[in-house]
Amino acid sequence: MGGGGGEEQETTLEFTPTWVVAGVCTIIVGISLAVERLLHYTGKYLKKKDQKPLYEALQKVKEELMLLGFISLLLTVFQSGIVKMCVKESVTHHLLPCKHRPSESSGEGESSSNATETMSHYQRLLAEEFTGTGYCAAKNKVPLLSVEALHHLHIFIFVLAIVHVTFCVLTVVFGGAKIHQWKHWEDSIAKVNYDTQEVLKLKLTHVQQHDFIKSRFLGFGKNSGILSWLHSFFKQFYASVTKSDYVVLRLGFIMTHCRSNRKFNFHKYMIRALEDDFRTVVGISWYLWIFVIIFLLLNVNGWHTYFWISFFPFFLLLAVGTKLEHVIDQLAREVAEKHIAIEGELVVKPSDGHFWFHRPSIILFLIHFILFQNAFEIAFFFWIWVQYGFDSCIMGHIRFIVPRLVIGVFIQVLCSYSTLPLYAIVTQMGSSFKAAIFEEHVQKGLVGWAQKVKMKNQLKPATDGSSQGNPSSGSAMGIQLGIVAGKEPAPGKEIQPTTGSQELK
Repeated sequence: MGGGGGEEQETTLEFTPTWVVAGVCTIIVGISLAVERLLHYTGKYLKKKDQKPLYEALQKVKEELMLLGFISLLLTVFQSGIVKMCVKESVTHHLLPCKHRPSESSGEGESSSNATETMSHYQRLLAEEFTGTGYCAAKNKVPLLSVEALHHLHIFIFVLAIVHVTFCVLTVVFGGAKIHQWKHWEDSIAKVNYDTQEVLKLKLTHVQQHDFIKSRFLGFGKNSGILSWLHSFFKQFYASVTKSDYVVLRLGFIMTHCRSNRKFNFHKYMIRALEDDFRTVVGISWYLWIFVIIFLLLNVNGWHTYFWISFFPFFLLLAVGTKLEHVIDQLAREVAEKHIAIEGELVVKPSDGHFWFHRPSIILFLIHFILFQNAFEIAFFFWIWVQYGFDSCIMGHIRFIVPRLVIGVFIQVLCSYSTLPLYAIVTQMGSSFKAAIFEEHVQKGLVGWAQKVKMKNQLKPATDGSSQGNPSSGSAMGIQLGIVAGKEPAPGKEIQPTTGSQELK
């Protein structure tokens, strides 16, 4: 600003000591390079350990950081143009996060003195951004968005993305630790000698004496639809998946999708499928950004939007957990109602009909949204606390703050230790299996096979319509499997099983 008036003169780089500029740049560049190297070596470690899904999830994180950097760059480049967008001061008095100060909303006769008082702050800020202070003040207007508000906005976006990625990683780490505890169940099953004579020896199993049926179908209220849903609701809080659940669901999956391989490692397949899904959960999709914009629009003083919206992921998470538990109950009910006794082992029949809209992938979408919204709530709280202080009017009363934090912690714990493990096993009870059922080396082999078949078909004469339009069944199967293994499957992408040809041997 101008030299008079006792206001502090802002110093440009022209008159800043070189050692200050060099020192600040050294620190910033050093931190940036350290983070970049950390991500680089983490990626190399994951590739060395053959953790391709987690490596691709790391690439997702890099993409999010690049997007945030680009958003920050756009805000910086265009901020001088944004702050030159001038509006009448009365326009800025509506839909405020905090109550408008009475001194700033006086009558029309005091508008000129109020403008002089409020413009002094904007003039100091705008002086840092472009030559000629008081651009909007000269028009007796105010900037549409101040430089300081822009700065706070892109800090919030950055904090939101970091908190979301961190929460997703913690959820998968803790949920994965819970799922890894099931490995001893898989190992105990693998010790059983599935020889031909043992398989052919059929045992008579009384359905109602089976542990799976007794815990999931029999008992007080289990035959009632309403009480069955209540049982599913409370079951997610304690022993959400028992050994009998795991054994029966595992056998149902194997008998449906890979009947010839009774020693199929179902636990390892679940882990690979969960790692594939993690790539989706860790990203911030476009529809989640729309949610952020809607929240920023509705965060109006007196509405307490930040408080009421915290209940949405809470109830949604409870609904998802209840539905997953109810799917297991439905599988038990189907067997119990159809059979009194069974020759051999108890086998359930996986089906998409047990899931909402016959699509198990919807569960992944809901978990993605729940984790993001919970991260949004926590990020918004800490951003307000650090940026404006605990006593800020945006923060709200203590009676609104404490429930928000309690709900956020509850969602994180329940999603990690109950909902995510439930999702990992129950979504395998659909009519399809996921591409993760193939080992990495098998997928690579199928890719090569499919490409060779495709090239052979392309080299055939164009006149041979039957060869091009109706290839052999083996070639068609090779192309189908090659597409599954060669391209990145969409989130929750599943493969429809066929009889015989797709059984894993």
